[in-house]
Amino acid sequence: MADPISITRAGHRTFFKWHRARKCVGDPAFTLSRILEGMRLGASIEVDLVIHADRGFAVLHDLRLGRESTGEGPVLSKTAAQLRTQKLRDNDGVPTNEPVLLLDDLAALLLNGRVHPDALLQLDYKEDAAALDPRALDTFANSVASVAGNMILSSGDAEAVQLLTTAAPGLRIGYDPCHGDALARLAQSRDFTGFVTDAVAASPAEMIYLAHQLVLQAEDAGFDLVAAFHARDRRVDAYTIQQADRDSLGRVERLLALKVDQITTDDPQGLAAALDR
Repeated sequence: MADPISITRAGHRTFFKWHRARKCVGDPAFTLSRILEGMRLGASIEVDLVIHADRGFAVLHDLRLGRESTGEGPVLSKTAAQLRTQKLRDNDGVPTNEPVLLLDDLAALLLNGRVHPDALLQLDYKEDAAALDPRALDTFANSVASVAGNMILSSGDAEAVQLLTTAAPGLRIGYDPCHGDALARLAQSRDFTGFVTDAVAASPAEMIYLAHQLVLQAEDAGFDLVAAFHARDRRVDAYTIQQADRDSLGRVERLLALKVDQITTDDPQGLAAALDR
């Protein structure tokens, strides 16, 4: 069976990141079973974080319950105890037996479980710096302290990245410079060098997360964004390949030729198998 963890081309290893903790395209998002499996195998896995009423963090993408989980209303209005009673929904909206996870519960399970030394759990913070009060920062730091070495914090808000990673020493740092109107401005200016310079100046992140379309558009324009970030000692994650079809495989082959360090995908298993063929 093809390796859903990584692929090596021309001596360069590229990881498949399990987007929203999906190993296969049909998986529900953020399931504990897949997170624990991936961490045991040494995968790169991504989960999202939003703040709840007790100033801790729920492993959810949306700011409201309902679409991806049972329950209703803003996550911010729900206590940890209330969130622990909710279940995740599958891709058809049907409730599963998988619980909505809280960051502190997940970190405790990882501490007491088997974690491969290469495993990396990306915590993608979906709010902004304004939502982070001292209590939320303390809760975050206490939650991740014992497992920070196998985690990387990311956000499109450089200030939020700085606040969270300062609160939690040992946590690795990622940054997404593609948020807001950044891509629209770049489409007009075509100043790819300036884009790289600004991203590096915004955050000391080791990993830069880039929309894969931007990486390929830059190549079409004669600029290698991956090489430019590598020259600044940054690794590059290209996101998101949703499924392993003919169109996406062509794009993935281009990304591999550019030597991206990681490809975010909703179908790591399918993509690995398709590339293996």
